[in-house]
Amino acid sequence: MKVSKYAQGQPCWVELASHDWFSAKSFYQNLFQWHADDMPMPEGHYTMLQIEGDDIGAMYQMPKEMASQPTHWELYFAVDNVDETVKLIKHAGGEIIAGPHEVGDSGRMAVCHDPEGARFSIWQAIEHVGIKRSFEPNTLCWVEYMCRNAGLSKNFYCQVLGFDTETVDMSEVGVAEYTQWMVAQQAIGGMMEMTEEFGDMPPHWMLYFSVEDCDAMAAKADELGGKICVPPTDIPDVGRFAVIDDPQGGTFSIIKLSLPDC
Repeated sequence: MKVSKYAQGQPCWVELASHDWFSAKSFYQNLFQWHADDMPMPEGHYTMLQIEGDDIGAMYQMPKEMASQPTHWELYFAVDNVDETVKLIKHAGGEIIAGPHEVGDSGRMAVCHDPEGARFSIWQAIEHVGIKRSFEPNTLCWVEYMCRNAGLSKNFYCQVLGFDTETVDMSEVGVAEYTQWMVAQQAIGGMMEMTEEFGDMPPHWMLYFSVEDCDAMAAKADELGGKICVPPTDIPDVGRFAVIDDPQGGTFSIIKLSLPDC
């Protein structure tokens, strides 16, 4: 489905920050059949990832000043006003680590840390709305916040992005409490507290991409040099998912929903 606009708080863009842009491009093109539109940049490479000419994300070669950071996916949320949202983030205990600044005629953005240190970005669209496809395979369909303090995180994101929340019973899969993020009465993501089994993993946002066959895609990722962190697993009444590291350690999830395609 084509997307022409995002409401305040909806996930609207994803970027892979990579240490090896060329290898990463090959992995994701082969896995998701994304087309890559390379854009020349003075400081490196930036590639638009597309389905039939529609942007669904991007990737870039991390510059030297980001050398200490691991390869990672970055998540953007749509906002009506970046500058006003920046004020809310600071007031709620977050931190602005870059921006606000304009990206040509595309939009205005800022890169942020929440009170637990998780990174996210905000985007006020001008000429570029963000992800232009939704509710179809190989596109973003869910975002999940893994936190240490659910109460703190719930208050923060509800204040700065305007989320509503609903609590969902997921005791069948060992989750004591799962919170759904709601925008305009639509679930756009979720949140859960990490348990001891997560070790010292820091709070983070996890991206889920819709797929037609979770097992086949996980096997393909493995063949392409990825690592299966969580093998294909059923979530009752939700779908079948897997967690994957790309060959450079960039983590993402795939899911085949039992509900209508996301």
